[in-house]
Amino acid sequence: MRYTPAGLPALDVRLEHESAIDEAGQKRQVKVAVKAVAFGSIAETLVRQSIGSAWRFTGFLATPRNGKHPVLHIQSFVQEA
Repeated sequence: MRYTPAGLPALDVRLEHESAIDEAGQKRQVKVAVKAVAFGSIAETLVRQSIGSAWRFTGFLATPRNGKHPVLHIQSFVQEA
């Protein structure tokens, strides 16, 4: 957990996804890792969750001013059943 210059809690995380899907009649393994950030009460709640647990995140993608790769800005999340 870090704090912005304005004192807002912020949490930088890396989200990982792994699944299998049918594509053109073949099974395909899908793996991806995405950088993400949460601010405020979302960051405070997210920091208390277990690493490796399954969640569904919603938010928006944005490219940082000093980077090339998009970052998911987490606006909400719920635990996967």
